Amino acid sequence: MRGAGEEKRRAGIPPRVIAWFAENARDLPWRRPGFSAWGTLVSEIMLQQTPVARVIPRLEQWLARWPSSDALAADSPAEAVRAWDRLGYPRRALALHAAAVAISERHGGRVPDDVDALLALPGIGDYTARAVAAFAYGQPVPVVDVNTRRVLARAVAGQGEAGPARTRVDLTAMQELLPSDPAEARAFNAGAMELGQTVCVARTPRCEACPIAELCAWRAAGYPEYEGPSAPRQARFEGSDRQVRGLIMRELRLSDTPVPADVIEGLWPDSVQRERALAGLLADGLANGSPEAGYSLPGSVS
Repeated sequence: MRGAGEEKRRAGIPPRVIAWFAENARDLPWRRPGFSAWGTLVSEIMLQQTPVARVIPRLEQWLARWPSSDALAADSPAEAVRAWDRLGYPRRALALHAAAVAISERHGGRVPDDVDALLALPGIGDYTARAVAAFAYGQPVPVVDVNTRRVLARAVAGQGEAGPARTRVDLTAMQELLPSDPAEARAFNAGAMELGQTVCVARTPRCEACPIAELCAWRAAGYPEYEGPSAPRQARFEGSDRQVRGLIMRELRLSDTPVPADVIEGLWPDSVQRERALAGLLADGLANGSPEAGYSLPGSVS
């Protein structure tokens, strides 16, 4: 059971984060008035494991070409993957295309505003569903990404790192702080993310610039070393299957006709790794074809 002092400390966190965010929020397309729910969905999927600076130009190009789910649904999956270009993890492009088709068929082209309805769309996970509900429609639901988790771990739990993600625990921790007012809840969700992204960063947190430094449990405890399990780290890219997959995908995107098997063979010297990467792309639905017919993007017209 928390004491009155602890409850007061926790209660002071949201208003300070909200006030700080109002003054320090970066000017990002998805935060501007009038930005569509469809644009929010596209941006959230693009931002997964991809830096903001790389997302913004691709997002603008994407929405200029496909300003609605109906527009994307009417085009082919191959064009979605091709337009994804080098954002990485191109399965996201297929997922977004599948979601666009579902939105057009099930919801009349309107992105749903309910978390459960969003979760029912293909390729939409818990974070994305909550982010769209909260940021596009103002639903007072907790939204937790890696940056929010770090802020909660330090300011609330007094730990230097968040450790492995635990969806239910993380959402409960955020829900306990979330204001009941929808506008304040939206601002706190966004503000906690922004704080973790720009101030409460992983390796060199700028505590002198933090609006909740006086309320931070980790700071009050003298910045103790984190002793719990660490979150899994991303594998090295150079020489990885991801790199080989990327080389194959680049070749497929650049070609309007099936790419011959011998061209694929020339992209990477390790035949075992190359075949494994190609098999993975075929299994993921990111490529079609055979050694005899050549390989192409899904839905391409040969």
